[in-house]
Amino acid sequence: MPVGTQATVKCMSSEELKSIGAEIILGNTYHLYLRPGIKIIQKAGSLHQFMHWDKSILTDSGGYQVFSLGALRKITDEGVKFQSHIDGSYHIFTPEVATDLQLAFGSDIIMILDECAPYPCEYDRAKEAKDRTTLWAKRCKDRKHGENLALFAIVQGNFYKDLRIQNIAELVKLDFDGYAIGGVSVGEPKELLFEVLEYTVPELPDNKPKYLMGVGPPEDILRAVELGVDMFDCVMPTRHARTGQVFTSNGPLVIRNAPCADDFSPIDPDCGCYTCQNYSRAYIRHLIQADEILGVRLTTTHNLYFFIDLMRKIREAIVQDRFLEFKKEFMGRYSNY
Repeated sequence: MPVGTQATVKCMSSEELKSIGAEIILGNTYHLYLRPGIKIIQKAGSLHQFMHWDKSILTDSGGYQVFSLGALRKITDEGVKFQSHIDGSYHIFTPEVATDLQLAFGSDIIMILDECAPYPCEYDRAKEAKDRTTLWAKRCKDRKHGENLALFAIVQGNFYKDLRIQNIAELVKLDFDGYAIGGVSVGEPKELLFEVLEYTVPELPDNKPKYLMGVGPPEDILRAVELGVDMFDCVMPTRHARTGQVFTSNGPLVIRNAPCADDFSPIDPDCGCYTCQNYSRAYIRHLIQADEILGVRLTTTHNLYFFIDLMRKIREAIVQDRFLEFKKEFMGRYSNY
């Protein structure tokens, strides 16, 4: 899912997102609540109408953003009191508030309010966050209404296997529409992330979507899909595009580097995106070196297309029962760049 934290996927219009095959984007409750505010979005009719996007929207509850505020927030079983990073004003998110905001946005998939414990973290602190996540999940579930949306739980427990397994059992008993694996990509070694997936994913219901939050690179996506994950979001395609790094079928390429200065080939000869069909590495490098907005728009278009096309190919390979073969072929080229 392309990340549209503030009701926009950076550098992209809704029409452009559709043209590259995006079917769903992610927004963030914390940021949209602070700016432009719920009243403006409701006056527009919904988040869909506000941002001129008629496909699906998933909104994160804002739990991770509040977690990242550190000393600017205080968490209790009731909810979390925090200071705005914009003007320092005080606000309170409870599970009910986070759910009601997402309902008011008109989101298609809404997330429970959870508590993300830091890494590294003592066992007792991780258990406290896990227990609170379960408590808040039930309150979010009790608040949910409407048939045309899905409510996803978020599994916590830090990097303690028993806590993760306990949390899954507690959340599955509440019967959510999907389950996200949260509390990862918070600074831990990559192998620790996959260790969590190896014992977490098999415990989740086979007939419900499994969503890995905040991941990531193509090689990580392929490995997580092999373990049973269905859904991903990450700022990597757009963030890397803004620094001049693009993804190709042969691996990452830093297009601002000198070798691209007189390279008139496309970013990726095998890519069907608008950028690769019309512009050269040399021209895009020139735009980025000259700090022209078009350069970042072109790299963003390419990166998002690359990831959306990768997911399309993964789905096709799964349907054809050749996923492992596809993964081997992809990584054989990608890792040899």
